[in-house]
Amino acid sequence: MSETTPTPTSNRKTGLTDAFRDHFSGNAPLTEKATNFAKARPWTSAAFAGIAAMAVLNTLRGRR
Repeated sequence: MSETTPTPTSNRKTGLTDAFRDHFSGNAPLTEKATNFAKARPWTSAAFAGIAAMAVLNTLRGRR
């Protein structure tokens, strides 16, 4: 009496979450994980870098 569990299938909404889980799990250094993620999903990592750059520029804009 063995029940088989269905393998989770990825859809468009959870595809990015699955990619994060795949690339950022394990014992490798964080820089290696981020490099592998950037190679696998270059447009997504470029968008994240752009958002981070805008956040830094907005915080520095108020300083004199």
